[in-house]
Amino acid sequence: MKNDQQNLVSRPPVVVIMGHIDHGKSTLLDYIRKTNIVASEAGGITQHVGAYQVEHISSDGVKHPITFLDTPGHEAFCNIRERGAKAADIAILIVSAEDGVKPQTIEALHNILEQKIPYIVAITKIDKMNANIERTKQSLGENEIYVEGWGGNIPSVAISSVTGQGIPELLDLLTLQAELEELKTDPKLRASGTVIESTLDNRKGISATLLLNDGTMQIGTFVVAGGTYAPIRFIENFKGEQIETATASMPVVVLGWTAVPPCGTEFEIVATKKLAEKAIDEYETKKRNAKGTKKSTVDDRPGAARDPKSALTNATDDTPKVVILPLVLKADVIGSLEGVKFELAKMKHDRVTIKIVSEGIGDINENDLKSAQGDPDIIILGFNAEPDKKAMALSERAATPIQIKNFKIIYELSQFVRDTLMSKIPKEYIEEVTGKAKIIAVFSRDKDRQVIGGKVQEGELETGASVKIVRREVEIGRGFIRELQQQKKRVTEVREGFEFGSLVDSRFEIAPGDKIEVVRMVEKK
Repeated sequence: MKNDQQNLVSRPPVVVIMGHIDHGKSTLLDYIRKTNIVASEAGGITQHVGAYQVEHISSDGVKHPITFLDTPGHEAFCNIRERGAKAADIAILIVSAEDGVKPQTIEALHNILEQKIPYIVAITKIDKMNANIERTKQSLGENEIYVEGWGGNIPSVAISSVTGQGIPELLDLLTLQAELEELKTDPKLRASGTVIESTLDNRKGISATLLLNDGTMQIGTFVVAGGTYAPIRFIENFKGEQIETATASMPVVVLGWTAVPPCGTEFEIVATKKLAEKAIDEYETKKRNAKGTKKSTVDDRPGAARDPKSALTNATDDTPKVVILPLVLKADVIGSLEGVKFELAKMKHDRVTIKIVSEGIGDINENDLKSAQGDPDIIILGFNAEPDKKAMALSERAATPIQIKNFKIIYELSQFVRDTLMSKIPKEYIEEVTGKAKIIAVFSRDKDRQVIGGKVQEGELETGASVKIVRREVEIGRGFIRELQQQKKRVTEVREGFEFGSLVDSRFEIAPGDKIEVVRMVEKK
């Protein structure tokens, strides 16, 4: 169905807040909403996308609803930020007055520019002692972000989420920008929009946070996203309150999906279950056709590039053995799982690799433990995902201990996996020469025992050391030093420049003019 121009009405703007980690995105929302959302995030770092709606009362007393999307700044959650920018009408680019432009600031800007949405720069933390607004604007200019007053036309406002300074002006700028954008919706249409986040709860089942782009959502209909659907028995707003109707720009939660809806997928509303199943059949058919087309483009000629996994399987005997670190991944929501996989993908080594045995969202359950029971090396890695009661019981009964690790902060998880990966790298040893000596005389030989005399040219000789016997720069055999004497006294070592006598065990006959080299095995760095 298309929008009827006669039915169009204004809708609230959807605003995405983006920027570098710890530059004050969540603190800004905290001030606007008057709730403490920062405390609910582990380590004070946003690791999920949040969708909230507030009412801003402008100076003329008019109420302006605004929907905010809070996105994580950590590098791992790039996919979530991309979804946030795609779903938004306006962006706020957060930059700290203490730090200026940082790597994720630039990445956030690229996401905004790709979606071609207008944005406002908010310079945060102006209440801090090290804050310097002009220096921050200079940093913005150096990165081709030209704000008003510094050679550009991008609106900017300096704010403090502690004192509230500048925040009313920021909200006024947002409402003004929304008016310029002329955001419209047709409330008579069935709702459509984007899946922002998905999660699996053992008690409630599969739920998804949806952002309505257009139309109206009502109880009694069905919502379809990709290859899954859910009957709309009730609708939850962002506060967790049940509502009967949702309109454009509202973030809502719908439960009871047949499968986890992919994040970033567009959804539509249909009237009946039969229409929902038909939409899914059409989606699956398109998906199969797309896969078939993709397969036909693969080059099967000899020597053509193949999948790295295939190359590993078909490796020759000369290829160094690669040790595998198997992982079972569980996370609370799809976005978190994406973030974990992004971090793991960065960990590469030519001697050890990560293999994801299985992955999913929700609590760690019996199936996850059963996946790990067959291999003691498998680690079950949870991100905000604890073992449920059945999994805990199975873990306690297991004959072989099952490794279960759960983390609430992404960089702590990354560090654990990195350390585990490094500990599994096979150790390589090389020979190191620690001393060289020239043989001057051979005094006696009794079977494999030879009494020799010589002078240390480099390093030192030690009792019990292994030696290479070298003649005309070619190794002719090996032995070890049983005894050392210096000035007719028994010693344990002889250093460079001194003469010595030695009892050497070797089945290779040593002759005057030969050299012996002391060697030891050391771990290759």
